[in-house]
Amino acid sequence: MSLVEGFSVTHRRYVPYSHAHYGGNLVDGAYGLGMFGDVATELCIRTDGDEGLFAGYDSVKFLAPLRAGDVVEATATLTRIGTRSRGVSFELRVVCRATPDKGASAAEVLTEPVIATQATGTVVVPQS
Repeated sequence: MSLVEGFSVTHRRYVPYSHAHYGGNLVDGAYGLGMFGDVATELCIRTDGDEGLFAGYDSVKFLAPLRAGDVVEATATLTRIGTRSRGVSFELRVVCRATPDKGASAAEVLTEPVIATQATGTVVVPQS
């Protein structure tokens, strides 16, 4: 186990077109928050040997659009270690994006990832 501030876990996922919810193939912000829950679960398993429970968000910032056809990375980083609670920061980055103007299945790797969402929150784990 790695119970140390700064420890992080990253998940990468393709955003399917079935998740487009708005015009322009936009995906709602809840998609990224769902990824934050998944990556926080792995973080808790790796740091505390338990899935833990998400207690809540302190802040959430939607900074850029998320679109169907994107490939995104969600990272959770341990920022605070309490007796049972853990502070976690989250970041969702778009690393690849569909380019439908170049063809129906065309896409590109972005030179610089686009930060779509940032958040901070608290998870709770059993006392050891």
